Amino acid sequence: MPQTTSVMITRLEKVDLEAYTGVKQIAVKRLKAMSAKAEMEFALEVEILGRVRHKNLLGLRGFYAGGNERLIVYDYMPNHSLIAHLHGQIAEDCVLDWNRRMNIMIGSAEGIAYLHHEANPHIIHRDIKASNVLLDVEFQAKVADFGFAKLMPDGATHVTTRVKGTLGYLAPEYAMWGKVSESCDVYSFGILLLEIISAKKPLQKLPGGFRRGIVQWATPHVQKGAFDHIVDPRLRGRYDRAQLKLVVMIAMRCSDSNVENRPTMMEVVEWLWRTKQVEDMVDEDVNVKEKNHNDMDEDENNYDGHNGMEKLNET
Repeated sequence: MPQTTSVMITRLEKVDLEAYTGVKQIAVKRLKAMSAKAEMEFALEVEILGRVRHKNLLGLRGFYAGGNERLIVYDYMPNHSLIAHLHGQIAEDCVLDWNRRMNIMIGSAEGIAYLHHEANPHIIHRDIKASNVLLDVEFQAKVADFGFAKLMPDGATHVTTRVKGTLGYLAPEYAMWGKVSESCDVYSFGILLLEIISAKKPLQKLPGGFRRGIVQWATPHVQKGAFDHIVDPRLRGRYDRAQLKLVVMIAMRCSDSNVENRPTMMEVVEWLWRTKQVEDMVDEDVNVKEKNHNDMDEDENNYDGHNGMEKLNET
């Protein structure tokens, strides 16, 4: 990339650099303060973004490291982050319709599946959440922010490391024991699916200083088959009920507290594509997968405390 500093970029925002790069707008992330931790995350993000190329991963345009200045230059995403559409000001002005939500789910899943199954070495994102899914001009999902990512050694099933990520999205085996694997991203993605479906936050504040996880909130509705009670009410019934049921079931499988019960992201991508092709008049007992998943409609997912009510220390 041409000299980034010559245009005096100082904030994470859109910048007109057509004269420099042929690209009308870019986004620039600038480190707020230099520290060993920030330097490590900067180097890791640049390394990983340099390794990966996928339509559902945020593209790297360039970077700059000089003196105390650290900049990463990305493609600009005009529709901002998914979290802004679910919980922010944009959510009040423009409700994502069901078809766009389905496309965002599929696109995000495909980006993560690429990291897990096609990148060499495989990459665990470790911070899958709504604010790290950005939306381009056509509302296509771009998974972003690789500052916490982990490269998986060949042949390793998991690694033990310091816990990083966002409360509410963390898989229990990772939060409690620091054991991280691709399945931790699958768990986080299950939480994200429920968030996209419901527009509920991963952790809901309750009286007495308690918080309730989104899986614990959704589980009673799933057990009763009351899927319409899970979906975002702002959709006003404008969604495919068969698709809704299947996507909720996929989310519950992904966010199972038992790591052995979770699918791979390749399976999730396949299930979501099949779900998108399902019509509303489909038989109610349709399975997401051809075999071995009849128990999806009986998913009890009784989380062992991490996913349910937790009294958290306010920090």
